[in-house]
Amino acid sequence: MLTLYSLLLLEANTLDENGITSLPVLTEHALSNNQQMASNNRYTLTIFMLLILFLLSILLISKRSLEPSLSLYRSFFSQAHVALNSPADSAETPTESRQSNISVSEVFVEEDKETPVAQNESFVDNHNNNKNNNGDVSFERVNGACDLYMGSWVKDEGYPVYRPGSCPYVDGAFDCQMNGRRDSSYLRWRWKPDGCDLPRFNATDFLERLRGKRLMLVGDSMNRNQFESLLCLLREGLTNKSRMYEIYGHKITKGRGYYVFTFLDYNCTVEFVRSHFLVKEGVRINGQGDSNPTLSVDQIDKTANKWKRADILVFNTGHWWVHGKTARGKNYFKEGDYLYPKFDAVEAYRRALKTWGKWIDDNIKPSKQLVFYRGYSSAHFRGGDWDSGGSCNGETEPIFSGPFLDSYPLKMKIVEEVIQEMRNPVILLNVTRLTNYRKDGHPSIYGQNVTDGKKISRRRQDCSHWCLPGVPDAWNELIYATLVFKQTVSIQRLQVCNRVSAIANTNNLCLWILVVVGS
Repeated sequence: MLTLYSLLLLEANTLDENGITSLPVLTEHALSNNQQMASNNRYTLTIFMLLILFLLSILLISKRSLEPSLSLYRSFFSQAHVALNSPADSAETPTESRQSNISVSEVFVEEDKETPVAQNESFVDNHNNNKNNNGDVSFERVNGACDLYMGSWVKDEGYPVYRPGSCPYVDGAFDCQMNGRRDSSYLRWRWKPDGCDLPRFNATDFLERLRGKRLMLVGDSMNRNQFESLLCLLREGLTNKSRMYEIYGHKITKGRGYYVFTFLDYNCTVEFVRSHFLVKEGVRINGQGDSNPTLSVDQIDKTANKWKRADILVFNTGHWWVHGKTARGKNYFKEGDYLYPKFDAVEAYRRALKTWGKWIDDNIKPSKQLVFYRGYSSAHFRGGDWDSGGSCNGETEPIFSGPFLDSYPLKMKIVEEVIQEMRNPVILLNVTRLTNYRKDGHPSIYGQNVTDGKKISRRRQDCSHWCLPGVPDAWNELIYATLVFKQTVSIQRLQVCNRVSAIANTNNLCLWILVVVGS
């Protein structure tokens, strides 16, 4: 912008007091014509420059607002406050409120083992089809901004999107109905933000938006839970289900850490990469010759080379940070070659996230790649922890009121701080509060098959992962809503730019600004 102002100033300084540059002696008539032409040129140039400055100031308010391709969907959601439209006729059925006396703590179930570990509570583009099966999915503001992550669950008989038992990609530990769970009301809830509605999930539309791209989920078993949900949701958009498969022929299990599913008709892939901490896990040899695990909080995970190849990335970490050795922090955390004899797990978490954030800033191209960070999902144990009789078996309804609905873990505050300090935009899928409600959505004893009279231990229940169909479907609906909304906002900005350009009679002005801003 300073360069443009300098040009105007330079031109003004080259003119004499009569408004023309020094020229040979001209006839009075020619001098009059030159004065008129100089005046007209000055006027045209000034208007043109001011118009460009005006458009640039508008378009640069939202950073990277005109970047090509995936940037159509970018950083407007950084704090999850968006302007959406509330449908005139809502199909939701309000639910009755009741007080829950459940005691909830954040815990996790280890991905590579059957035994969960108790938690430390200090961690308290060009796509033009905007229609789905239920009509228009575009958004407009109603009464101010709408926070997608503040809302409630409403009954919806149109749910779930896919039938229990119909998707072959659900891990047995999440397939609650097939494992013998008989109640089904937990399947009928839809997340509704206050003051607006999410678009109905449209698998075909989502796949069109993924055409030619790679979507990758990176994280722990919670992200694998979400990964399986996304595969099942997108599968509903395929007429020929055989046109989707895992390229290496692998069946999804908790033991494997890398999957690539291709959708042949859309030339796209949906992938999962296991990374419990997003930073480098290692081993050391102690004085007795035994190997002990270590975690280098200043080095990115060894799988990061795979991350670079994705167009859309969805990260998470959190549950493994309360693993026994991680929470204790004794002879475990490393920086450089130094092994800390004792180090605080919360501070280690902060440093690890900053390492991840620096990697994103140094390696991700915002004009070509889109990054999500999916927030911490709540666990619900009643009467103890995972190994002391804690349970969620028998829960058939969400929590509707009580202080737990407003609980927000420290780790999420750290995530917000790190994202705010990053150069590159990251969209925070802040699902923590919406999962606070759903004590009814966990596998509990139905992480194993209890049919045919099989005897199952009720002392070890999974109250951290989620049944599928179930809560993770809503997380993927929020990703879909983000993509739809980002395209809508960008189109609206481009329309404004084109209207201003038409008024100024300057052809391709918006395209010129797009090239300048994109460079």
